Amino acid sequence: MQWAFEYIEWQRGIESDSSYRYEGEDLKCRFNKSLVAAKCKGFRRIQSRNETALKIAVAAIGPISVAIDASSILFQFYKSGVYDDQSCNHLLNHAVLVVGYGELDGKDYWLVKNSWGVKWGMNGYVLMSRNKNNQCGIASAAIFPLVKFHTVMA
Repeated sequence: MQWAFEYIEWQRGIESDSSYRYEGEDLKCRFNKSLVAAKCKGFRRIQSRNETALKIAVAAIGPISVAIDASSILFQFYKSGVYDDQSCNHLLNHAVLVVGYGELDGKDYWLVKNSWGVKWGMNGYVLMSRNKNNQCGIASAAIFPLVKFHTVMA
């Protein structure tokens, strides 16, 4: 994820979703510098393996990029409920976005947006166990960009 933020910084910005629509296939880059909506002015890491620090960051900053272990077949075919996989390890292999947190039926969870489309999980989201000893490594590599927004003149 650090490389993504560094790339945006190197490109001197990123377009908005409305000007650079997701196509769902490999295409040539269509980046247009005149349509830059925001610039990345660096990034900050959240204290590694600290779920409390991640919770504070989500509440104060908003969505936070994290890496998790998504290798389990249970994760890959997740449908609903709080995903609690005791066998999940801390070998990070997939980037996702923590967008919130809560509690369901006495189980603390992270509300996590995945990139596998709306047909996966709960409309593209998963409720991942929270306060379970950094399960799946969710708080091991949390990072967020320092963003400067621009007004795009159309």
